[in-house]
Amino acid sequence: MRSAVAVTPAQLPEVLLHVAVVRPVFLWGAPGIGKSSLVRTFAESLGLECVTLLGTQLAPEDLIGVPELVDGRSRFAPPESIARDEPYCLFLDELNASAPEVQKAFYSLILDRRIGAYELPEGSVVIGAGNRSVDNALARPMASALVNRLVHVHLNASAKDWLAWAGEAGIHPWVTDYVTQRPDHLWSPAPKVEEPFSTPRGWHMLSDTLHSFGDDISEEMLGVLAFGTLTSGHASMFKAYVKTVRHQYGLEAVLRGDARWPHAPDDRDLLYFLAEAFRARLVKELPHDKAYASGAGKQLAHRGKALLLELAELSLEIAQMVIAADDDGRPVLPAWFLVEVTRDLPRLVAARA
Repeated sequence: MRSAVAVTPAQLPEVLLHVAVVRPVFLWGAPGIGKSSLVRTFAESLGLECVTLLGTQLAPEDLIGVPELVDGRSRFAPPESIARDEPYCLFLDELNASAPEVQKAFYSLILDRRIGAYELPEGSVVIGAGNRSVDNALARPMASALVNRLVHVHLNASAKDWLAWAGEAGIHPWVTDYVTQRPDHLWSPAPKVEEPFSTPRGWHMLSDTLHSFGDDISEEMLGVLAFGTLTSGHASMFKAYVKTVRHQYGLEAVLRGDARWPHAPDDRDLLYFLAEAFRARLVKELPHDKAYASGAGKQLAHRGKALLLELAELSLEIAQMVIAADDDGRPVLPAWFLVEVTRDLPRLVAARA
């Protein structure tokens, strides 16, 4: 299921506070973006215990219960995990990955807040969550009767929200600093094959392993961890970033002229990382219209053209990557800057000659 409208992790608590208390909610989102932890945190904010049921690990009788005799009549006794006296948050995780029979067993629990004779205590909330089929995750079609019993909310990953959380959660500074510089690397779509891909969960796992090894971790082992938790391209860039930290070799030094582009063959990954960071800086700080360029923006444009020439001397391919259009063929850098690059580079080449 897709939606043109989505919420961020920071917006979700307010949505749940006003919706989940009156109607059951289904939270859609890609794997690893924090759906489960956000629901648990929301339940804690209400002072409710969060009882999690995994749809993929349930059979219908796990919800309906087993029959027992009471006064000569049989009735179904719901499981202890559900049949509680105090209000709680019932979290139906991976609901849309459960078998059709299990989904049917959820109907009365979701719509009527009851199973057999047992009714959820007043003040309880019911929240479901699941991945989307487009994420190559286990997701079965939900019957229209079940879909119509839920308020559907779509969650997107947000680098701003995640970094705010990471600052208080003890996430490794290499990870937070890198995601601050490359927020677009926090999450990537799931690949078609079985391989790691970047998600907030993946970055969290990488942080935990870095804390375990310590900052003196070898470059080889750093690669093992990064490529084991992140999208391959992001892992390579993260390794290069750590190299800049360890050697105090950053983009700022290159922009100031205190350092040159790295040119050693072993530093190819470092060169690529710095070029990507350079492209991101140009995109962020150069205005769409030159008339609105500040003094710092004009200085960056002037310095940028010289750096592009130096970069092209090392690798024409990487220099072209800096000014390349996006995947849809649309220019990323301002047109006026690209025109100046085309106009001024021959003059800069002649001057250097």
